[in-house]
Amino acid sequence: MQELLERKKGLHRSVLIVDDEFIEREMLGAMLSDIYEVSYAENGSHALDIIKRDKLTLSLVILDLHMPELDGYSLLKIIRSDSELRRIPVIVLTSEKDAEVKSLQLGAADFITKPYEAPDVIRARVGRSIELAEDSIIIHETERDSLTGLFNKEFFIEYGRRLDYQNDNMPMDAIVLDINRFHIVNELYGRDYGDLILKKIGNSIHELVCQTGGLACRSGSNSFGIYIPHNSDLREKLSQYTEKINESMGDQKISVRMGIYYDDGSITDIERRFDCARLACHKLRNSYSTCYDFYNAELHSKELHSERLINDMDKALAEKQFKVFYQPKYSISGEKPVITSAEALVRWFHPEFGMVSPGEFISLFENNGLIQKLDIYVWNEAAAQIRCWNDKYGISIPVSVNVSRVDVFNPQLCDILTDIANNNGLSVEKLLLEITESAYTDNAQQIIDTVAALREKGFKIEMDDFGCGYSSLNMLTSLPIDALKLDMKFIRNICTNPKDYRLVGIIIDIARLLEVPVIAEGVETKEQMELLKAVGCDIIQGYYFSKPLPPEDFDKLIEAELKEGQYAYN
Repeated sequence: MQELLERKKGLHRSVLIVDDEFIEREMLGAMLSDIYEVSYAENGSHALDIIKRDKLTLSLVILDLHMPELDGYSLLKIIRSDSELRRIPVIVLTSEKDAEVKSLQLGAADFITKPYEAPDVIRARVGRSIELAEDSIIIHETERDSLTGLFNKEFFIEYGRRLDYQNDNMPMDAIVLDINRFHIVNELYGRDYGDLILKKIGNSIHELVCQTGGLACRSGSNSFGIYIPHNSDLREKLSQYTEKINESMGDQKISVRMGIYYDDGSITDIERRFDCARLACHKLRNSYSTCYDFYNAELHSKELHSERLINDMDKALAEKQFKVFYQPKYSISGEKPVITSAEALVRWFHPEFGMVSPGEFISLFENNGLIQKLDIYVWNEAAAQIRCWNDKYGISIPVSVNVSRVDVFNPQLCDILTDIANNNGLSVEKLLLEITESAYTDNAQQIIDTVAALREKGFKIEMDDFGCGYSSLNMLTSLPIDALKLDMKFIRNICTNPKDYRLVGIIIDIARLLEVPVIAEGVETKEQMELLKAVGCDIIQGYYFSKPLPPEDFDKLIEAELKEGQYAYN
């Protein structure tokens, strides 16, 4: 690009004159040599060697059509068919009208008639052809991604609109392609390797577009857009496309996922089509059973519902539509189970939709960052409830609250939680902080540092869903935690599957080595509770004892224990 800009200023422009007639070559050279660096070739073969050698610096070729060995028509075809040479403009020398038309059809930029016109006219034609070619290169460079050679997103959308307009809105399929866990690829193998993968995928997508027609772009760091004419066989061919792309990468550890908007005539706007394809692609983010999915009416309905929930969130917080329920956690180490703490679980009572399941809105808010607002709301509600129980019954019941991955990366997290505890007159260890095991593998060191800072302030940390993530045994020794919370999938089959039962025993043994208690959630039967107690589980949570309760119902559990004089809190 720098060489091109310098030539635009009048520096280093070079012209190759190709003619088998010596006098003709010299005449043209005399007209141009005071402005350009001029070189000569007496036939097409010699000229092709020079063009290939000087392809990065050559500004223009002036080409006679009738020559021995390799004529001008053949050389022009070679230049225009080569992706590296075709940027060089070609002016043909001819005295035949038919030859002028044919040359222009083959890609010539202009022509000079024989006998030659006035020198000023020839210089003007040469200068104009070079300027147009250089301007075209600059536009080409700015509209394309420098790494993959595909369009940038902005030009892609604009050219897609033009394509739709010029073809009277012909049916078009939109595909969004993402690389699974690409940030891990860069971290493990380095950015150079990541760039190589992107280039290979770009080449594969370019081949696909050449075969099917349409356009393609690199729309993000690891995301691509493909816009191709609607094909009724697309569903059958997708597995071939993904297989070919995966093969081109040459690394079985790296895979792609694709979301597709399959044109049914309902949407004609290119941006809307890609919004739909992107939604289908995002649906596959945590799925490894399939590598592509189609946007459909169900997704559309779900998208509208999700958008409505997002839009209603701030109003819901202001109107306290979110209610915090509390599920008791029982210590089973003594003769009789007693409440030792509780977990705060949020429910949304929407004025139109009724009770919205946490499964509908938690992950939705996590994906767009709104979860921080909801978490802070729950933390405040839980702290106020601890204070309320303390004032009402003279006891302080610790409550576990969820800390999402987004929260962990908030530099003000420690201050926010400390202020909430202080504002409610609580010691910080009464707010038990649950962090899911899989969060530790996202950016392990930063999360470990954050958790260590929270523990220094006095907060207790529970690793939630232990066993469903990817923590190594070695990593466990360095994790700053105060309790392990077993994922409920381990509990479900301990009465019928000896392997699950033995695995739970092994995890409890590990917890003893780490000197932290084990909390088992999802306990639903007396048999499960007795087996867990037999292998040394400390604390149990689940429907066997109680479902999550609103505060007024939880009060009844507290009152019953106080009446019997048995409780584990103080």
